[in-house]
Amino acid sequence: MGSGMNGERVFTNARLVLEEEVVHGSLSVKDGRISAVDAGATAVPGAEDMEGDYLLPGLVDLHTDHFEKHVLPRPGTRWNPVAAVLAHDAQMAAGGVTTAYDCVCVGVSIKNPERYEIFRPMIDAVREAREREMLRADHIVHLRCEVTDEKVVELFDSVADHAAVGMISLMDHAPGHRQYPDVQRFRERTMKNQNLSEAEADAHIDRLMGALETVAPRNRIDLAERARARGLALASHDDETVEHVEDAARLGVSVSEFPTTRAAAEKAREHGMQIVMGAPNLIRGGSHSGNISAAELAAEGLLDNLASDYVPAAMLLAAFELTKAPHDLALPTAVAKVSSNPARAAGLADRGWVAPGLKADLLRVAMIENRPHVRTVWRDGKRVM
Repeated sequence: MGSGMNGERVFTNARLVLEEEVVHGSLSVKDGRISAVDAGATAVPGAEDMEGDYLLPGLVDLHTDHFEKHVLPRPGTRWNPVAAVLAHDAQMAAGGVTTAYDCVCVGVSIKNPERYEIFRPMIDAVREAREREMLRADHIVHLRCEVTDEKVVELFDSVADHAAVGMISLMDHAPGHRQYPDVQRFRERTMKNQNLSEAEADAHIDRLMGALETVAPRNRIDLAERARARGLALASHDDETVEHVEDAARLGVSVSEFPTTRAAAEKAREHGMQIVMGAPNLIRGGSHSGNISAAELAAEGLLDNLASDYVPAAMLLAAFELTKAPHDLALPTAVAKVSSNPARAAGLADRGWVAPGLKADLLRVAMIENRPHVRTVWRDGKRVM
């Protein structure tokens, strides 16, 4: 940034992506906040020329599973969690994300039995890196709570008041519904991916489906009560049916993450829930699990937010994809789905927009061969990428 008078730092000759319009103009930052947004160029000495590039709000990502991939880079291999969060952070910032909700699994799966052991070190690593100012983006922990795990409430209680925790989601990966409606397909996939025998796969399926009737209903109620008491953003994951959404609404859920059917998304909209889909789903043209596509929900006006899910760079690409046919959204409307809308969903009133008084979390984005390219990232007015 260039430096102006009174300690202000000034951008000029930028295409400012505001909440409702794109304006060619200048932007000033002071003490980590946006202090002014003006149409037209500026004569302030030392103002930095953005050369007509876009200035966007920093992206707010409500759901990234990417951190765990650095902690468990190979089966049976565990990486230092602080080193892992730093590597994860670098990729998030390079994708334009300035606020990342890092998913940490509470409860185990047959895929990653180590989750009992790594979930607390992962949360502690986020806090340590934050406190030591080692991170480019602002990282907040999103607890993915597996309601079919008998220990999930106990595990949640052990970390719920941790300073890094800001959001929880109610997860249910039992076969027969939600993300895995086809039990036989789930069985075959589990055997192949986990190298299990038929007996081992069947035992796993029996445990999950039994838990749906025994522990899951009570766990959902207990976790929702705890989230509300702490003021945490509460999401329901992979809702498939109208009944799933009605149950979530009774629990006070305000965010519908990755609904798997149009009927679930429509019911979520009726209840005023923010609907989140994966940006990779939009870019790839469909769900990797065979569920409803983000593009279809966007066409029906049922897409509020896009999350990076498993590809850190996907959010910015997806936002610009929404400006093209057949979506043809105005750029501010598309950018809102990766900035102001998720900020609202998470209860963050200090970011997500380019407006005076808000955090100076900003991206300089150039268009190269009709693709957005992140040139520079600032958080709280400080250049971090």
